Order: sequence, then C-alpha cells, then structure tokens
Amino acid sequence: MNMEANGKPLKELTVKPQRIGIAADHGGFELKEFLAGKLRAAGFEVADFGDRQLKSDDDYPDFVIPLARAVAARTVDRGIGICGSGIGVSIAANKVAGVRAGLIDENFSAHQGVEDDDLNMICFGGLLVGHALAWELTQTFLAARFKGAERFRRRLEKVAQLEIPTPIKTP
Repeated sequence: MNMEANGKPLKELTVKPQRIGIAADHGGFELKEFLAGKLRAAGFEVADFGDRQLKSDDDYPDFVIPLARAVAARTVDRGIGICGSGIGVSIAANKVAGVRAGLIDENFSAHQGVEDDDLNMICFGGLLVGHALAWELTQTFLAARFKGAERFRRRLEKVAQLEIPTPIKTP
C-alpha cells in the first residue's frame, strides 16, 4: 500500500468533498468571504481558519498553516488558501507533510491537479483572480477525483518520501 510520509494511506476521494477548509490574509479576505458564502449556499460545510476580519497587517502563515494541518489530518476534505498573489499560501501549505497545494488560475490544472497529483488544496491570488473565475475553479477542483492509477501513486510516493527527514551527509 502506498503511504504518505505521515504514515497514512494515500487518500482516494471517492465521494464529493463535504467539509471544505478556507483561509486568507488581508490580500485574500474579500475573495475568501465570497467563496465561503458560495460554498455554504452549495451545501458544503465550511471551516473558516481566518482571518475573520480584514486586518492589513495580518500574516498568511497564521491562517494557512492551521488549514494545511487540517487538510493533512483529514479533518477537512479539501482546502482553499488565499493571499494577495497566492504564492505565499502555496509555499507555506506545501511545507506541511501530506499537503499537495497548487496555485491555480485556469480550469485544466484545477481538475488535472486532483486527477493525477491528488491535489488537496487549491491556492488563489486574491488580488489577481476575480470572483467568478475563483468560484468556477473551486467547483472544478471540488468535483475532480484522484484517478489512482499506479503511475500516479508511484509518483506521489516519491514526493511523499521527500517529507521524511533524512540525515545530511557531508563529503
């Protein structure tokens, strides 16, 4: 059985994700509020990891790291991280073992990232992606399912091995 670095089996999401985590700093706050409302209206349970009010001096790691940990622990089915550019939340989320986050701004990657790479967290640039496009990409991301083919599992296992600390050998 292929395992993630945290010892859990690679997840195959075979049912529609129901509990979605979302987090944003000031650069993504407005988009987060919009998406959270759309998700609730569509019948999803939304776990809001913050920020809960617009503060210009907040820091994305304070919100996206707890979200990423929830994604890795599977207390949420999938995650959405938003900052001004989307780059910061993507970098931070990918530091958490078991998280496969991608900065997405077009439809192909929104589904292909899940189908082939088991993407479990989508990241947006709140200052770059409009509300309508972000909602379309979110729906595409949530509707997609990991294909689970052996070649995709093999690749994910190789990536998961990078999450296991190894001693550094010096020459």
